[in-house]
Amino acid sequence: MKETNISNCKQSSWKSKIASYYKLTKPGITLYVMLTAGASHYVAVQGNIIHQTLLETLVGIALGSAGALSLNQYLERDLDALMVRTQSRPLPSGDLRPHEALLFGVTLLLAGTVYLTLTVGRLPAFLMALSAGIYLFLYTPLKTRSYLATLVGAIPGALPVLIGWSAATGSIEFGSVLISSIAFLWQLPHVLALGWLLREDYSRVGFLLTPPTDPQGKQIGRHMVYHSAALLIVSGLPTLIGMTGAIYLLGAVVLGVVTLILSILAAINMSEVSARKIFRWSLLYQPFLLSLLLIDSIR
Repeated sequence: MKETNISNCKQSSWKSKIASYYKLTKPGITLYVMLTAGASHYVAVQGNIIHQTLLETLVGIALGSAGALSLNQYLERDLDALMVRTQSRPLPSGDLRPHEALLFGVTLLLAGTVYLTLTVGRLPAFLMALSAGIYLFLYTPLKTRSYLATLVGAIPGALPVLIGWSAATGSIEFGSVLISSIAFLWQLPHVLALGWLLREDYSRVGFLLTPPTDPQGKQIGRHMVYHSAALLIVSGLPTLIGMTGAIYLLGAVVLGVVTLILSILAAINMSEVSARKIFRWSLLYQPFLLSLLLIDSIR
């Protein structure tokens, strides 16, 4: 009986450890990165995909993204311990030790980069490494130094478009830059809204994802409007260059107008309610737009 209890404890411990490693990869964000890259890959070849190439691309991106996200938590483990939102993460909670997270993250990131190099080419692998580098060594330290971190942090979120496209075509083309720009602009209202909602938590650790001289959210509101207006304009360009048709254009305009209206309302009166509306809408915007791209870019 005693040996059975010990065995059950060990099994439970391993399950807990695996679950902690899984949480370290931020699976929701990793999935978003995969979907963005996969949609870009699909559009690049106009639906004439080679399934093996697509699968190899997604596997490499999943590994690399999971590794970068794990390393981000390793670098910010002390700050995460101070914020209510992040205290239950694997490192602040003590479920994983720092050296375990470091080894896990480095292994995944290297595996993803090497795998992409060997399967779909050096350019996608380079873009993966570039994305991780910006995320870990520019965005992460900049969060406690400058509000510009918001702009810098949107770059790694846009690069998966280029990774997926270049894996399909071997190059970076104007269409991929356009879709990447849409992904970049979409993130800004999303991040600003989240920054406002979490401003008290962020202030505990000195994160400057909202301007420190903007307690009423007026500056954030204006920036949301600027970014949303730019998003509305840029999101219509794929149709103007012949990448997509009228269905995509109509959908993109509707999505962009709703985003702009919500941003204007927030700029007029920045509150928990107005910021939360933008944040929740932004979570719907990207999958809707990607779906429109997939539906209306096939010729």
